[in-house]
Amino acid sequence: MNIIIIEDEKPSARRLGRMLEEINMGAQAMLHSVVESVEWFQNNKHPDLILLDIQLSDGLSFEIFEQVEVKSAIIFTTAYDEYALKAFKLNSIDYLLKPIDDDELRVAIKKFKVNQAGPHNFQVNMDQIKKLLISPLDRNFKERFTVKIGQHLKMIPIDEIECFYSENKGTYIFTSDNRDYLIDSSLEHLDPMLDPTKFFRVSRKFFININGIKDIISYSNSRLKIILNSFSDHDIIVSREKVKDFKNWIN
Repeated sequence: MNIIIIEDEKPSARRLGRMLEEINMGAQAMLHSVVESVEWFQNNKHPDLILLDIQLSDGLSFEIFEQVEVKSAIIFTTAYDEYALKAFKLNSIDYLLKPIDDDELRVAIKKFKVNQAGPHNFQVNMDQIKKLLISPLDRNFKERFTVKIGQHLKMIPIDEIECFYSENKGTYIFTSDNRDYLIDSSLEHLDPMLDPTKFFRVSRKFFININGIKDIISYSNSRLKIILNSFSDHDIIVSREKVKDFKNWIN
C-alpha cells in the first residue's frame, strides 16, 4: 500500500511516519504545504491513501483538490471539533483527532483495507466539508449547564465556567468562584455544545475558557502550560500538536 503524509508541522509528520512503521507500513512521501503537494501530485503516481492535515502553512489542504484531481482515499488528521468532523463521515472519510493515538491509527488503516476493493476513488464533496469548517452552520451553543446538588438543581451560566475537565472517568465543571461540579457528559459530547470562540480543548482532559486564562508559559518539548485564574488542582498542558491551533485561537 502506498501512503503519503501531508502535514505542515514536520515533527508531527515524522511522528506519524514512525507510527506507520510500527504497524509495518511506511510513508512514500511527506509533504508540508499546498504548493509542495500540488507539485508532487502533478509529477507522481497518486497513492492508495493520504493522511491529510487540514490547516497547512500556506492554506487549507482543500486547495490541493481545487488544482489537481486526487484519486486516493483520505484519512484526515485534524484538531477540528467533532461537530465539523461529522461532515467527513457523510463523505465516507475516516479521521484521526489530534493528538493521534496509536490504536486509532491502526483501526483507521484496518477500516480502509476492509473497504478497499481494488482501485478506489473516493467521491469527496470537498466544498461541503470546507463550508462546514470555514463557515460552520448556525447552531445554538449552550448558555448554561444544570447540575444536581443533593435534591436541588443549580444553573451555571456558561460565562462562569473556567474549564471542563475529566478525572476518574467523570467530567467536571470548574467555576470562577473556585467550585467544581460533576456533570453527566463527556468531553467528547461537549464539543458541539461549546462556542469554539470561547472554549478550546487543550488536551484529552481539559476544555478551557479563554476568559479564564491568567498566564501562558513556555513548557518543555515545545508545549505550553496554561495558568487559569482559579483552577490549580492539575497542570494544564497544551500538547505540542495543539500549540499552533491554540495560538491561532487566542489571537
